[in-house]
Amino acid sequence: MDFMRKKICVSVFLFFHVWFCTAFDVSTIPFNKGFSHLFGDGNILHATDDNSLQLHLNQQTGSGFKSSNLYNHGFFSAKIKLPSDYTAGIVVAFYTTNQDVFKKTHDELDFEFLGNIKGKAWRFQTNMYGNGSTHRGREERYTLWFDPSKEFHRYSILWTTKNIIFYIDDVPIREIVRNEAMGADYPSKPMGLYATIWDASDWATSGGKYKTNYKYAPFIAEFTDLVLNGCAMDPLEQVANPSNCDEKDNELQKTKFSRITPRQRMTMKRFRAKYMYYSYCYDSLRYSMPPPECKIDPIEQQHFKETGRLKFTKHHGHHHPNRSRSQVLHARNHGNEDEE
Repeated sequence: MDFMRKKICVSVFLFFHVWFCTAFDVSTIPFNKGFSHLFGDGNILHATDDNSLQLHLNQQTGSGFKSSNLYNHGFFSAKIKLPSDYTAGIVVAFYTTNQDVFKKTHDELDFEFLGNIKGKAWRFQTNMYGNGSTHRGREERYTLWFDPSKEFHRYSILWTTKNIIFYIDDVPIREIVRNEAMGADYPSKPMGLYATIWDASDWATSGGKYKTNYKYAPFIAEFTDLVLNGCAMDPLEQVANPSNCDEKDNELQKTKFSRITPRQRMTMKRFRAKYMYYSYCYDSLRYSMPPPECKIDPIEQQHFKETGRLKFTKHHGHHHPNRSRSQVLHARNHGNEDEE
């Protein structure tokens, strides 16, 4: 076990009181073999080995990159280190989407990180959209058991025909199991992998109270050990032939990270009990009937208000770095609830 993995395993044990450290057997890909710049070319700095890069945000622009191909399901992953010190107003996103191709019916799976004022922790949320259902977002919001600006941690998204799992390091933090009632709300069209850093001062921290302060610039998000493990297709092929990806889909569903073991499920339950502070499944003001993929736990439900937020918070907060107008409006409508 190498030094970094040992540190991660100890971290998991200290916070969840259970040993869980199974390495993902995946291959990383150099940037120029699988990615291209999205925007802010001058703010993207590459390592000489082409396995790592930095996304910078300064007063002129943010920056971002995307995969060269779309993928009909897959496992998408990167080790990320977030900016430190004063990061209010900053959004760092690591997500899959096809919004560039399907303007009105896009699918999306998100890790979205929201900066904070000095001395306050980063917050993040996961989300899912299917077939342009931005008015039916599936946000869950959390804090972390570590400082994501101190060292690299791996963030991963698994997407198969049957389920979606979000991981931090080797810890599953959320699973969405597909069922027929979800219909097109379950992402089904090929998606690419994206990463961005940008200024969302008008809403990102305390409803826009705290702005990005460029005296701390450049703000730097670091990425390394990128993973694209899926059935690749040309972005110009807007509709995939599912049969072409049957072999890769079957291979994906046989991997360790596509199934949550009983021990992993216990670890996930502990994470969610300790660090999740908002769940759309318990937001009865927003959804009079929980969406069909929600599995309501009566005991867990007692800890949440009808707004979907915890009844007693421990200085939790949220963010919602979205790219479409409807998503930004949603973030503004819900963002103020989460601030201290």
